[in-house]
Amino acid sequence: MTTATRRRKPAAPYLMAAPAVLLFIAFFLIPIGYAIWLSLHAMRVRGRGFGVRTEVFVGLENYISAIGDSAMYEALVRMLAYGVIMVPVTMGLALSFALMLDVPKVGLKSFSRLAIFLPYAVPGVIASVLWGFTYLPAVSPVTRIFTEAGLPAPDFFGDVSIYFSIANIAIWGSVGFNMVVLYTALRAMPAEVYEAAKIDGASEWQIAWKIKIPLLAPALIMTSVFSLIGMLQVFSEPNTVKSMTNSITPDWVPLMRIYQQGFIENDIYLSAATSVLLALVTVLLSLAALAVFRFRARRSS
Repeated sequence: MTTATRRRKPAAPYLMAAPAVLLFIAFFLIPIGYAIWLSLHAMRVRGRGFGVRTEVFVGLENYISAIGDSAMYEALVRMLAYGVIMVPVTMGLALSFALMLDVPKVGLKSFSRLAIFLPYAVPGVIASVLWGFTYLPAVSPVTRIFTEAGLPAPDFFGDVSIYFSIANIAIWGSVGFNMVVLYTALRAMPAEVYEAAKIDGASEWQIAWKIKIPLLAPALIMTSVFSLIGMLQVFSEPNTVKSMTNSITPDWVPLMRIYQQGFIENDIYLSAATSVLLALVTVLLSLAALAVFRFRARRSS
């Protein structure tokens, strides 16, 4: 073999990676770069008389306006209140269902998996409309049952209950996905570990608590981060239910505030700056949560 042949690098790996690289550039880097470019500009009127609207470079002016936006802070508080309900309940239900389906001698496993997973296949807007009919007093079957029983009907659109109503839609749609991830991780564990625990006299509850859950730590970390990111990206549920109640304002959560800035107040430059800031917060929170989960997993192991 000649020296030139030995030095020649194969082109196949680069050709196989090229589509992924091109898609990453086209659908990730370019949109982010354009959003950052917009966030550093603004529309100004220049010239005498009525003037001419011109796009100009304003530096960090939009970021300063976004940081000083009190409506955004109120939206962040509402989003955190929603997340305090949504994330723990989603993870708790997903883990419980996965552990129950992994117990031997449980019947109808295939049907149960499909029934729990099916809501994940329903688009968020459709799920919001479906649950909205349940919440709306005029057509709600729950309200009708309470009324015919002579009991006070629950107010799904109250100042506090609205957080549970919106979180319920997200929980209904996301438990199935997380359950499938956790159940798949459970099925991949070696059966010898369970058999050894049973020989030692461990019950199903002890096996689940002391063996399965610690071994599920990597999958639990991944699904928890997914749920956290889902909390930060909440938009379709409150935006759809908004038309049914006055309890949800047009800037109820951060993404609705960004939508309002860009398409109702017609300031796409401020909207882009707020989007960049929210994306940074999302990345930082996700990395912080990942570090905390990994630290706790190491301590547990």
